[in-house]
Amino acid sequence: MLTTTRSVRRRLDLTRPVDIVLVRECLRIALQAPNGSNVQRWRWIVVTDPDRRVALADLYRKAWQQRGDERTGDPRVHDSAGHLAENLHRVPVLVIPCLELPGEELLHGNQAGLWGSLLPAAWLAARTRKLGTAWTTLHLKYEHEAADLLGLPGTVRQGALIPTAHVRGAGFRPAWRLPLDQVVRVDRW
Repeated sequence: MLTTTRSVRRRLDLTRPVDIVLVRECLRIALQAPNGSNVQRWRWIVVTDPDRRVALADLYRKAWQQRGDERTGDPRVHDSAGHLAENLHRVPVLVIPCLELPGEELLHGNQAGLWGSLLPAAWLAARTRKLGTAWTTLHLKYEHEAADLLGLPGTVRQGALIPTAHVRGAGFRPAWRLPLDQVVRVDRW
């Protein structure tokens, strides 16, 4: 399954509604993911309201436009991300994984441990339900505006924005990745 789990942007079906029951099923599975000390700080905002989706998409698009023509990595990914920026308001469901903190400030120290407790769950199990998603964080340039829009208390921080929709077309294939020997070291660098 993981060899064909892709970020889906262009193939999201922007015309087909996604049943909230299906999203809740994905989230119920996601809650089985490992998390540090089983603290379960994760919280989920599922945005289906068209006006809120438009407002979040506006923040995302504004951040995208501020990036200008900055192109890093694969040009196809850049073009696909641009397509998402233009169409995010049309995606039927936006899922925002969040963390609830003990106070209003991010915890000092190991941020990897904090966010690492959210990331495994954010896969959403969507792929098993034939839903496409993409992990995005660009809207976080306007995190406070998005938090106000979503009514988040100061103790809740957003980790991503995950556009979620049915997928057009059939199947996925493994993505190109660097050969294993270029990215793995044994015992030391």
